[in-house]
Amino acid sequence: MFTFKRNYFLLTILFFLIEVFIALFVNDNFVRPYIGDVLVVILIYCFLRTFLKISVLKTALFVLLFSFTVEVLQLMNLIERLQLQESKITQIVLGTSFSWIDMLCYIIGILMVIAAESLNKKEIISNI
Repeated sequence: MFTFKRNYFLLTILFFLIEVFIALFVNDNFVRPYIGDVLVVILIYCFLRTFLKISVLKTALFVLLFSFTVEVLQLMNLIERLQLQESKITQIVLGTSFSWIDMLCYIIGILMVIAAESLNKKEIISNI
């Protein structure tokens, strides 16, 4: 069940650095809110595929459900309920506001992952 895939590890680092760059230096109305959300699910996917032997489809669906869960927790004001409003890291990791558009961005990111994986290899249907 556990493994180490170097290529996914390198992609994880790349997407992490891109996300950090966006967070620190991009303050616009498109890249930061939308592209950042598309890329974050790709980052999580690559991280999981680095260490786990799970099929493409199962990993993609898990990441999508995880992302939806985090978004719903934003709707429920989890940060305020846990009294973590002052924690900048918690706000960055969990987010602060629910958005249906964020959920659409997560779907787009996962569809991009599945498309890229299907171009790379025919593992999507196998190992379900």
